This record gives sequence, structure tokens and C-alpha cells, in this order.
Amino acid sequence: MRKILIVGAGQSGLHLAHGLLSHGYDVTVITGQTSTEIRTGRPSITQLTYPTVLEYERELHLDFWSSQAPHIEKSKLHLYPSGVPEPIQLAGHFDGYAVSVDRRVKMADWLEYFEDCGGKVVIHGVTLSDLDYFSRMFDLIVVAVGHGELGALFDTDHSRFSSARHRVLAQAHIYDVAPDPGEPESVGWVGAAEDAGMIWFFPILTAEGPCHSMFVVGKHASPMDSWQDRPSPREQWRRMQDLLQKHAPHYYERVRGAELVDGNSRLIESLNPQVRKPVGVLPSGGRVLGISDVVITSDPFAGQGWNNSTRCAKSYLESILQRGDRPFDEEFMTSMFERFWTYGRVAEQWAETISSYWEIEQPQHLQDVLGAATQYQEIADRWIQGWNNPPAYADWLFDPEGAYAYLAEVTAAHNR
Repeated sequence: MRKILIVGAGQSGLHLAHGLLSHGYDVTVITGQTSTEIRTGRPSITQLTYPTVLEYERELHLDFWSSQAPHIEKSKLHLYPSGVPEPIQLAGHFDGYAVSVDRRVKMADWLEYFEDCGGKVVIHGVTLSDLDYFSRMFDLIVVAVGHGELGALFDTDHSRFSSARHRVLAQAHIYDVAPDPGEPESVGWVGAAEDAGMIWFFPILTAEGPCHSMFVVGKHASPMDSWQDRPSPREQWRRMQDLLQKHAPHYYERVRGAELVDGNSRLIESLNPQVRKPVGVLPSGGRVLGISDVVITSDPFAGQGWNNSTRCAKSYLESILQRGDRPFDEEFMTSMFERFWTYGRVAEQWAETISSYWEIEQPQHLQDVLGAATQYQEIADRWIQGWNNPPAYADWLFDPEGAYAYLAEVTAAHNR
């Protein structure tokens, strides 16, 4: 039986661990936190589990929360151009529904379930020396920790497509959000203000029950970068409300009376979206494989974190199963990532497109598609459904000829 070590207990690492365990592999997960510590620790950036990823989780019996979490069937997009009083708006429906579950709940439950299913869990911090030692014990080591000395194993790959811009983010989980008139509470909102930055505002399931999560994200030194002094939770939320009142008033009206869930329900984080090389070299010369956000750190505004994580884990699982008893050498590890990159490349193209909307001049066909999406529901739906599978944008949103052919088709159908 082949022995595989997964370092880290996040979305990608635990999804892969459960998948390998279900196929009879000897799998060990090593993590620096117990499930209780994860459950009571600091939050992470809010993510959506889109319909396709939700199905992947169900295949491994990992969807524990759909009966409790708000079903997000629709999302609204608001674009606030500089000096324009009213935003550009579109609203589209997912093909199915998405959910958002607090990472602390999700990963703690998955880690406990992995052990219940017979997987080995080791609670211990990991150093490079540890990995060197482990490399003699396991057939494959997958690193699912993208920070510190382990993350430094993986060099930035400047030959890949990457947004490569510094981002600063502030997030809060909140209660008592005002309703969106005429809509169910489970509608998600996404906003972008030319003078400030981006906003992500979705219902989420936490340990305390359903509430809303909001984050604001912007470039370094932008209005959304207002957290250098690490304010208290209450002061952070007040500043977030002030930013919304000034730059995205529709969002402010919904949260002006909202309160933090508790003092541990907020987050301040900075990150650099990038793509890194998938194989890390240990001091002894051994090789380890990076997974998901270790090798692709996507702009948080694009909302592709758990999409990339799960699809990468599923792709790696398929590659490992097909490898059989042959060695997991560097050439094979690289090929595993290349297989996933056929998806990841287009997902990063989408992340670059949406997160740089105000920063670079957008192509005319994209502007025309956006304008048409405010008029025709099927175009808005197709735009929103693409979040679930960004490669679906390839033949229209990213292709001028395909875009105009599609717009002509929709227009003709409505003029009949």
C-alpha cells in the first residue's frame, strides 16, 4: 500500500486526503492544529462552494452542511464608476446553488471525519528538517501550506500567467443585515468601486449559525488599505462601514445597523496573487509537491479559492490513481500540475480580468457584454454561472469574435 503524507489541513489537502483514503491509500495528514483549535481559531477569507465543487464533495460524502447553510442561487454585481451616483448592476442565477461555510467549521469537521474513516492525523508543526526525514518514509509528500519556510520551497514562476499584485483585505462576519428588498436573504452581492476597491458580501454558515460575511479588498495604499494600525474589532467594522458609506452606499444601507458576530469574527490580511512552481526541493534533494493555493494564490475578489483548491485536489487524485505503482518522481509531479493548469490557467485569466477591472482598460467586447448583461437575463445568468467554471468564459467573454456572435444571437432571439 502506497504511503502518502499531506502537510496541512485545508480545503485542498483534506479533500485529497479523503479521496486517497477512499481508494485504499495509506494517508497521513500532519497539521499544527487540532480540530478544536481550528474550530475556535481565527477565520480565513470567506469562500463559496460552487455547484460543481459541491458535487465533488458529495462524491466523497463531505457535504455536511447543505441542509443548514443558506442556498445561494443568485448573485448581484454592482460596479461604481468614479463620479457616477448610481452603479452599473446585473443579477444572475447559478445553475443550481452555492453555499458558504466558515472554514473553521468545515475543516474541523473534515479533519475529525478523516480520522473516523481510518486516516492518520498527526498534530505537530512541520519544519524543512521534518520533511527531509519524512521523505524517506513516504512515497509522496503533498504540501498544502503556502506560508513560512514550507511555502518558500516553491519558487515564483514568472513564466506563468499571474496577477502578481499586492492585496490588502479586511473581513467581518456580521448579524442584523437589512434585507435586499424583494429578494431572499441568500442572495450574494459583489461590488467594485473605481475609487476604492472591491467588496464581497454573502450569507455564510458559521458555528453560531447563519449570518453574513463581508470583505473589502484593494491595492496597497488604496482607500481599502486602512488597517496598518491593526484596529480593534469594533473599530475595524466602523471603518469598513465608513468606506461603504462613501464608496458603495447600497451596501452601507444594508449593514448600517449590523453588528459583529463576536470579537473573533473579523480578519485583516495581505497577500500577493501569484503562481509558483509545483515542485519544491528539500535540503537533502528530496522532492515535494505543492497543491492549490501553495502554487496558485488567486486574487480573493475573484472568489476562486475553494474552486481552485477542490479542482486541484480532484485532478491530483486522478493523476495519482492512474500512476499505479510507478514512482512519484519530479517529472510526474510536474505533469500533475500541468494537468490541473489546463483549468487553472483560465481560472487565473478570469481572476485577472475581474480584479483588474478598474486598473487597466478593458477590451471593448467585454464592455459590450457587460452592458448587454444589464438588459438580457440569459447573459447575466451566463456571466454569474461562469464563476462556477471559468473555462466556460473562453469562447465568449475572452474571445471578441465569440462574444459578438453570442450577443447577436441573443439580440436576434429577443427581436423575433
